[in-house]
Amino acid sequence: MAVKIRMARVGKKNAPYFRIVAVDSRKKRDGACIEDLGTYNPITGKMIQFHKDRIDAWIAQGATPSDTVKRLYKLQKKSSQVGA
Repeated sequence: MAVKIRMARVGKKNAPYFRIVAVDSRKKRDGACIEDLGTYNPITGKMIQFHKDRIDAWIAQGATPSDTVKRLYKLQKKSSQVGA
């Protein structure tokens, strides 16, 4: 089974809200997910939740993150280094 880490859209019309999920690559965008890894609000640009340790664990098991998740991961990594 090929696992991807990607975004699943939730929220109202014209008010998107995304969950970062680990999902089988053959499932729909908003289909059943294996694990919820975080949430992101694109309107404010804020990461509500981000489980970096779980994302690292999935990547170590062979999951491939989407381009958007890679970008958010790098931003989260950079912001955590600045605060340290």
